[in-house]
Amino acid sequence: MQPKKIAILVSLCVSVVLMLAKFLAYFLTNSNAILTDAAESIVNVIATSFAFYSIYLSTQPKDENHPYGHGKVEFFSAFIEGVLIALAGLIIVFKAGYDLIYPNEIKQLYIGAIIIGATGLINSIVGFYLIDTGKKNNSLTLEADGKHLLVDAVSSAALVLGVILIAITHIYWLDGVISIALGLYVIFNGYKLTRKSVGGLMDESNLELVEHIVQILQKNRQDSWIDIHNLRAQQYGADLHVDCHVTLPYYFDLTTVHHEISNIDQLINTTGSYQTELFIHADPCLPACCGYCKVKNCGVRQEEFKVEIAWNMENVTKNQKHFIG
Repeated sequence: MQPKKIAILVSLCVSVVLMLAKFLAYFLTNSNAILTDAAESIVNVIATSFAFYSIYLSTQPKDENHPYGHGKVEFFSAFIEGVLIALAGLIIVFKAGYDLIYPNEIKQLYIGAIIIGATGLINSIVGFYLIDTGKKNNSLTLEADGKHLLVDAVSSAALVLGVILIAITHIYWLDGVISIALGLYVIFNGYKLTRKSVGGLMDESNLELVEHIVQILQKNRQDSWIDIHNLRAQQYGADLHVDCHVTLPYYFDLTTVHHEISNIDQLINTTGSYQTELFIHADPCLPACCGYCKVKNCGVRQEEFKVEIAWNMENVTKNQKHFIG
């Protein structure tokens, strides 16, 4: 079984067990703050179930109807998870506000704190495992699920401190205040996750990936690669798609052009920690390129080399050839 499928299956099983444990803690204590954590666990189970299906779908091979693969379903999965997290946060806030006005009797808080603390520790371990597996396999779904579990672990830690404080001080209205604070924290994290997933669905450029590729090209540039521009990168689940324009000497034949493009492709895929699908468009050089062109023994050069234009995010991502200002 693929690492992504194993990771999300582990997450799903753990989420179900921890949800049951948190509801047990609520029935023992009757604490609205603990109910808040338990209610969020329902979201965990639903979101992880959808994530499991999206991981299964994203690992399917490309076909005629999906020539770029099925990876974008991972962005949709992360969007659904973000919306569910935010919705759970809203419900938590409204429920906590109601219980501030109509408080419940709270009991056995120390037992509840022990149970919630244990679930938070387990969530943090599984969360780091999912994030690590997601980064290694370029899976936004796993990273999103892992970050969700870490958020849950942080809220559980805060909840444990709050429950202990209530048990010590006997100020029971703190139960509702803690619930509202946790609810707002959950809403904020749901928004962040939704924002990232919408960026992926809208084909927002992966700037971190672009910057890394630019650094690789600058460090390993060849004289015949006169300039590189209009560089873009997009992520479709585990699949990374990169396209760019490369300016080469106009007198290169097709075999030489193909060789140069293949060298760029191989460089990026062997130097980086990922596999990309590159689409490289070859542009012929112009007389204005001579001033920064380092091709030696060029028989058509119209002016001497003056200065090398360092490739960076600003000039490589623009859709125009480089010119000396």
